[in-house]
Amino acid sequence: MAHPHETAELPLSVAEERDPELEALPEPRRPGRALTLATLTATAVASLAMAFALRSEAGYALQQGAPVALGNLAELAPGAAQENKWVQGEALLGSSRAIRYGRPLEGDSYRLAPVAGNDNVWVQVRVPQGMEGPRFVPPTSFVGRLVPIHAPGLRHSGLGAAIESAGAGTPPPGAWLLIDGEAPRTTRWALGLIALFIGFAGFSAYGLFRLLRRAEPEEA
Repeated sequence: MAHPHETAELPLSVAEERDPELEALPEPRRPGRALTLATLTATAVASLAMAFALRSEAGYALQQGAPVALGNLAELAPGAAQENKWVQGEALLGSSRAIRYGRPLEGDSYRLAPVAGNDNVWVQVRVPQGMEGPRFVPPTSFVGRLVPIHAPGLRHSGLGAAIESAGAGTPPPGAWLLIDGEAPRTTRWALGLIALFIGFAGFSAYGLFRLLRRAEPEEA
């Protein structure tokens, strides 16, 4: 027990307790921390990229009202005003350059063909399972989403290359695609995915902030 007349020594501050020899040592390797930083960064970048890629579908999902009537698609020359809009039009589809394709986990298939007399407008129609072949008669009236064929959004990316690889020729640079049956309400899933991806990006950014933030010095 300390004598009453003795003076207790105050603890040294954190700065005074530092050992110069220890400070001269190199920083310890922390591969786990580096891996965490790389993973969080990659997750944030990928999430933002996916959210950006779905912007077209999300914008279309927010549209309201009736589809815009375009009339005879054989005489249509679409422009920026019709891009990513819900439209309605009539036309006969050509058969010589039509291609057929399917999607995983879907029983129905799809037929993609240019409008007869207008190679600048192509139409995708859904073919019910079991109806492909001579029994399927393409419709002549279409209601759906109109987009540039070389920039149709995430779900239809690569259609231009698919047409060329199928031997149907190359669509003109300014060609358009009418996705029959795709109403704004059918793409509302994109809004939920964008919110999810933004959440991933925000969580990853917060994790990066916590890991990279310098620890504040403790008070003596």
